[in-house]
Order: sequence, then C-alpha cells, then structure tokens
Amino acid sequence: MTGASQSALDTGVFMLNKLAEKLDEVDARYRELTHLLEQPEVATDYAKVQELAKERASLERLVSLFRDYRKTEQEIKDTGSLLDGEEEEIAALARQEVAALEQRRDQLVHDIRLGLLPPDPNDEKSIIMEIRAGAGGEEAGLFAADLYRMYTRYATECGWHVEIMDRNATGIGAFKEIVFEIRGKGAYSRLKHESGVHRVQRVPATETSGRIHTSTATVAVLPEADEVEVSIKSDDLRIDIFHAGGHGGQNVQKVATAVRIVHIPSGITAVCQDERSQLKNKTKAMAVLRARILDAEQRKQQEQLTERRRSQVGTGDRAEKVRTYNFPQDRVTDHRVEASFHNLPGILEGKIEPIIEALVSWEQAEQLESAMA
Repeated sequence: MTGASQSALDTGVFMLNKLAEKLDEVDARYRELTHLLEQPEVATDYAKVQELAKERASLERLVSLFRDYRKTEQEIKDTGSLLDGEEEEIAALARQEVAALEQRRDQLVHDIRLGLLPPDPNDEKSIIMEIRAGAGGEEAGLFAADLYRMYTRYATECGWHVEIMDRNATGIGAFKEIVFEIRGKGAYSRLKHESGVHRVQRVPATETSGRIHTSTATVAVLPEADEVEVSIKSDDLRIDIFHAGGHGGQNVQKVATAVRIVHIPSGITAVCQDERSQLKNKTKAMAVLRARILDAEQRKQQEQLTERRRSQVGTGDRAEKVRTYNFPQDRVTDHRVEASFHNLPGILEGKIEPIIEALVSWEQAEQLESAMA
C-alpha cells in the first residue's frame, strides 16, 4: 500500500470517528423504527406502516455497515492483545488475523463514507446530450463530431440505445450542433460530469503548414424528465411546423414535418427535424424541452442553495473548461481531477471509463468534504 493510500484510509477512519455520534443516532432511529413497526396500533395503519418501513429501509444498509465496523474494531483490539504473548506462534497468527481485520475495517470505512453521501435522484435516468461547436470554425465542428462518436461508442459498450433528436451538420462530416438521447439505466450517473467546455489541440487535416490549432466544443448532459416532473401548460407553448432542412421553410420535403416548440414563459426552445413523421418530431421535441426546463429549474435551485455550490462543476456551468484533448502529446487532461490519460485515439473511440471513474471518485471526495465542513 502506498503512503498516499494509507493516508487516505487513515483520514477515512478519522472522519468516521468524528461521525460516530451521528451514526449512533442513525442506529438508534433504526431500532426505534423497528420497535414502532412491531406495535399493534401501527400495524393496522397501512399508510403509517409504509412510511415507517420506507424510512427504515433507507437506513438499513448504513446501520448494518456501521455495526459491522464497530464489531470489527473490537475484534482488532481483542486480537491485538495476543501480540504481546510469550508464544511466537500465537503472536504470528494474531498478526495475520489483525492484518485481515484491518483490511476489512478499511473497506467498511470506504463503504460507510459512500453510504453517507446523499443520492442523486437523477442518477438512474436516461439522458439527453447536446454537443455544440465552439471556437475554431470547421475544426470545432469536426471536434464536435469526434465527441459525438466517443459518447455513442461508449453508450454502445454499456448496452444503451442512442437516438438522434436534432442535428445541424456541414458537408465535411462536422456538426455545428447535435442533440441526441442516450437511453439506459444509469446513463446520467456515468455521464453527468461531461458537461462543460472541451478543448482540443491538434493539427487540422486542412492545415498545410503543420500549425497546431486550438478549438472547443460545449457538452451539456440533461437528465431526461418525466411528464410528472415538469408541469408544462399547453397554453404556454408555441408550436411551429416547417420543412426539414432549414428554419426558413426550405422545400426540402413536400410535407412540412419539422417541429419547433417554444416554452413562452422561459423562452426555452426545442427543435426536431430528424424524423419524417411530424408526430415523432413533436414527441422528440417535447422530450428535449422537458429536459431543458428541468435542467434550468435544477440549476436555479442549486444557485439559490449556496454560493459555494455555484463554483463547482456540478452546477452545470457551461463556461468552464473541463477537459483538454492534446493530440501532439497523446494526452487527455481533465482539469477537475488534475489527471492526464493517454491513448487519445482509444479514448475518442469510447474508452472513457477510467476518466469517468476518476470523476466519480472526485465528486464523492467533494461531497464528503462538504459534509464534514
């Protein structure tokens, strides 16, 4: 075990000891709920039983882990007392057992720390992802297309379904903008940290002098919103129907099928023209609109909660540079975790799991630090 790893574990044990009083309260509440559920007068009240059972279930895993931690700590102390025995054989066995118990305790500390983190209610949802070319002209559009391919390849490896909602492409395989759905359980939990400004440094294919260009693309990740989560009145919507291929009504098709929906109170707009059916385009556009409205409401709530949260990437600040893709050095650097990853071609083919794992750990550390403050 490295010094850094041991230090992290020691810090985890220290933090857990600081939270012992709170965990004792959680344990006491769990025992109280168990007692209440055994009372005859409660058993006849179905709504009350449901309420209490739900609360107890939410505490069960954390209580079990904490009790196991307490038991393991006591076993370490009891077994440690044998280390001072006169018989070397017994002391040697005791050392082995203490080492195994300490390893188990460290794992319990890790699991308890994660158990204390508040769950993100959106984690299990599918997502709508929006990628837009930023600074850099056509090269930025090509980079946007690279990012689209990277995320769709990753989604395919995860067994998720990808469907394009809207796109604005150029003739050289670039995107000014592309909006697409990634449908699959847990998609938001794995990809929510991708929001932000992505920067690429490379020599464009059209560059004859070999100069390195810097271009950007923005990525937005929105949890897909259910109708019950976002209340949208039909009177608040303006729905425009036009011919696909151009917002000016170009006659690309004989029948107008493209749909633009504007939420008048907020000014939020969603467009879909990828399907040949007007109904399908309208359904897709409404899904995008709901997701954008939900995202706007959640970001507004986050900004109202605390100024500190506004400075963190979880607020969805689109203006912050989150990652750089450096082709000459075959390196991808994520500026939040301050770590670099190599094999850039493989990463652009969807091999982004190491980056995602690093970001998940980073988020957990940020939340733990916030909880301890």
